[in-house]
Amino acid sequence: MAVAHRVYAEALLEAAKKGKRLDKVRKEFEEFVTAVEASDELRRFLHNPQIDPHTKGEALQDLLAGADELLVNFLRLLADKNRIAEVVQVYEEWGRLLAREEHVLELELTTAVERSEKEAARVVKQIEEASGRSVEATRTVDPDLIGGLVVQAGSLRLDASVRGRLEQLREELITAT
Repeated sequence: MAVAHRVYAEALLEAAKKGKRLDKVRKEFEEFVTAVEASDELRRFLHNPQIDPHTKGEALQDLLAGADELLVNFLRLLADKNRIAEVVQVYEEWGRLLAREEHVLELELTTAVERSEKEAARVVKQIEEASGRSVEATRTVDPDLIGGLVVQAGSLRLDASVRGRLEQLREELITAT
């Protein structure tokens, strides 16, 4: 994460909160970033260094007709400052700041086999109770874990898998000899 991404994300978050437009800006910012990720043509346009930043800003103004003025002005600012090509990274940082603001813990649950919705909800509930925060979890399956689960939240990793325990035992045996 670049410092600039955080600075821009913080500015948008504060402005949206102050203007009581957080929900609308959240929805429209997500829609815009989804469009950027889905459209090669739009992405090439935003990344093209030969196109004048002011021209990009004008095109964004037209593209976002009817969108929240705060978001339009923000995206035009990114264009004017030659940062519009980094809009996805700014959005990702904005999402992290927003999750922290709303006391949401985003994590990834990895299990050896697919778990039912009920089982996953039980694990999420335990994490919510332990952390005192609401949890948004993505789930993946990695058969190499053999059993158990791995929880990844940012840089924090809790490995309660059979594979993790076997690796830990192997390391202990190596260092003991």
